Amino acid sequence: MGKRLVLLAGWGLGVAPLEPLALALRGLDTRLQVQLEALPDLPEGDWTAWLDALDESLPRDCWLGGWSLGGMLATALAARRQTRCRGLLTLASNPCFVARADWPEAMPIATFKAFADGCRSSPAATLKRFALLCAQGAEEARGLGRQLLAGAPPVRTERLLAGLEVLAGMDVRQALRQFAGPQLHLLGAGDGLVPATVANALRALQPASEIEPVPGSHAFMFEQPHAVAAVMQAFLGEVTDD
Repeated sequence: MGKRLVLLAGWGLGVAPLEPLALALRGLDTRLQVQLEALPDLPEGDWTAWLDALDESLPRDCWLGGWSLGGMLATALAARRQTRCRGLLTLASNPCFVARADWPEAMPIATFKAFADGCRSSPAATLKRFALLCAQGAEEARGLGRQLLAGAPPVRTERLLAGLEVLAGMDVRQALRQFAGPQLHLLGAGDGLVPATVANALRALQPASEIEPVPGSHAFMFEQPHAVAAVMQAFLGEVTDD
């Protein structure tokens, strides 16, 4: 029986940034079932409600993973499910997206607040800016930003703002400590949103996890899907349970 890997989308751009990676993973292992999932379509920014919705809708006994916010939600769900989750794989995901007094390796709160204010007043322009931020650090950042934006779902301000509220409120440090299954965390060396220096803090949180730097931007899995798929597949092969 093949493995199932569920990958959750990040904020604002839908599942399109994960599609090249899913294709590459399927090409490496035809037994691997890769399922891409959009974020919950909820108007409120209560992240526990988002987690409840995902827990109800996603299959059990699978691998969980995701990009950025999707990785944070996957981490929280893995900790909730424990042995009912085979393992955790995150892409450019920070345990706290917004900096805290005891977690400085994240986006400054003033920067995040300005971004959220911009989303309220001009969501389309803010989403365009976000796509460019995701591409920062790539070899061809402008072209990558345009590609990311082109695949984004229609702008819905209330959904974008709810997602930002979830990003600001989530703290999955304890979840990382609690989840006993295998963990792989990939970080972009040139990421403009999640500093690569968070790797050391992640190792301190969960010494048993594997943490790998990947060349590229916040959207490194879209830049180089085959290279990222190879790292993920090697990890899955090391800890395979079927």
